Amino acid sequence: MDIGFQPAKMIDEAVRAAARGLEGLGEDFDPQVRPADPHFGDFQANGVLPHAKRARANPRALGTALLEALEARGDLPGDRVSFELAGPGFINFRLSPVYLDAWLARFGSEAAFREAAGALRGGQRVVVDFSSPNTAKEMHVGHIRSTVIGEAVSRILDFCGAAVTRDNHLGDWGTQFGMIIWAIKREKFDLDAPGADPVAELERLYKLGNAAYKESAENAGAIRAELVKLQRGDEENLRIWRRISEVSLEAFQKLYDLLGVRFDEVLGESYYRDKVDAVWRELEAEGIAEESEGALVVFHPEHPRFKKQPFIIRKADGASNYATTDLATVADRVKRLAPDEILYIVDARQSDHFEQLFLTVAKWFGKTGRKLPRLRHLSFGTVLGEDGRPIKTKEGGSVKLKDLLREATVRARGVVDEKAPDLPEDERAAIAECVGIGAVQYADLAQNRSSDYVFSWERVLSLEGNTAPYLLYAVARIHSIFRKAGESPADAFAAASPLETERELALARKLIGLPAVLEQTLADYRPHVLCGYLYELAGEFSGFYNAEKVIVDDTAVRARRLRLCARTLAVLETGLHLLGLRTLERM
Repeated sequence: MDIGFQPAKMIDEAVRAAARGLEGLGEDFDPQVRPADPHFGDFQANGVLPHAKRARANPRALGTALLEALEARGDLPGDRVSFELAGPGFINFRLSPVYLDAWLARFGSEAAFREAAGALRGGQRVVVDFSSPNTAKEMHVGHIRSTVIGEAVSRILDFCGAAVTRDNHLGDWGTQFGMIIWAIKREKFDLDAPGADPVAELERLYKLGNAAYKESAENAGAIRAELVKLQRGDEENLRIWRRISEVSLEAFQKLYDLLGVRFDEVLGESYYRDKVDAVWRELEAEGIAEESEGALVVFHPEHPRFKKQPFIIRKADGASNYATTDLATVADRVKRLAPDEILYIVDARQSDHFEQLFLTVAKWFGKTGRKLPRLRHLSFGTVLGEDGRPIKTKEGGSVKLKDLLREATVRARGVVDEKAPDLPEDERAAIAECVGIGAVQYADLAQNRSSDYVFSWERVLSLEGNTAPYLLYAVARIHSIFRKAGESPADAFAAASPLETERELALARKLIGLPAVLEQTLADYRPHVLCGYLYELAGEFSGFYNAEKVIVDDTAVRARRLRLCARTLAVLETGLHLLGLRTLERM
């Protein structure tokens, strides 16, 4: 029997094959193979019960016939997989020590996992739209969720074989630029020498322009004139606008580098400004859009709320908006990239916007014959302070992302200096940055993305519980085992004896759960599923290591336990890298 990367898939295929020739089951039978409660086995097929209910058949009788067919075919040899009928028709499967050992021997590194996982999403093309800050404004704590969730989802998709395009859809066009350009000219601000904190200066200038706009009709008129000049291609205003974008992107990139985030495309709203007229014309021509109170809108009469709540795609003054550029963006991505799926990682407050957008795109593409990709809004909740309210500075303003990451590194450095004062200065600094930044990333990813969560420094940097420091320490601890043993985790450990003890088998079973966890994570794009698995794996390893001595005189026992250590290290490091975290060999 082939040792495939996905034991659940192997069982599923064997059960389907056995069902094909059976009366009452046949080709349309879905075994519904899922990870099982460890008390009952490694996997459970739950499909007999619902199938029997639909067919008005006896589930126990169908389950018995299916087991007999499985035994007769021999696709799951008894020395590799045992199975039994339970309850009214559930089938429990348990992988043997022989199978577990063979799986560990075959899949032993991040490269091997990647090669095997490529079948999970191989051949799919996915655009991931995330982060999306506004130029001329500092990134704040609200951007952390979109940025780290987007990077993790992109990495996992790529690891599982998808062709991923990461797109940073910047807010780089609109009325605010009239205010900023007016303020830059008024203050004679030198964009070629913007100072140590250029985006903070641009944000100050925006606030100045915004206040001036509200202050008097004269100022408002002057600001509108600057915006019109920009929109009409005035060379001076375009030069200022381009420099604003350059300065902003340089500052954003420093944060992205700290977080290990990269993009394939950075196309802001400005890229689509010459594409919106075609969108308006097509939607009107196809009878999808109509005029209402001077604006061009789309109603969805089949929807309980959107039949009266318009999706405004051109404002009454003739200006475009987010809806317009988002429609143009979908059309452009489909034309250039031909994606199977587009994921938008944007906070839950935009749910109505995306629901209306997707409904409009479906009608538009249906009328014009374009291929419609799957459109998904991966919404997320709010980062809360310990008072249960959206996290703010003491002054009541938004917490700047650069300040959050800086404080994380400073706090982590205090812990490193206390725990490892003998390490060289440069190594302590590197560890502090890795732990501090990783702690912020992981604290976000470990939460169900749909939920709000409370940010607590004590919890985020704790060496106990489901935190980055705990998992990074688990990785460093395993590296220290190999230093003590004088071995490398990359060694083959060919002299390993078969798995034997309860703790060895429990750890092996947790390790082979990786493929199912990757599938579950991708099913609804929820990285916290992977986080939970890594935390459980680290706990299982701790139980194994405390119960079983690894560096022993018996060569074969030593080899098999070191192999378990090596495989645990490989899975932990792979999982943390997929989440966007760097790992350490020493803490």
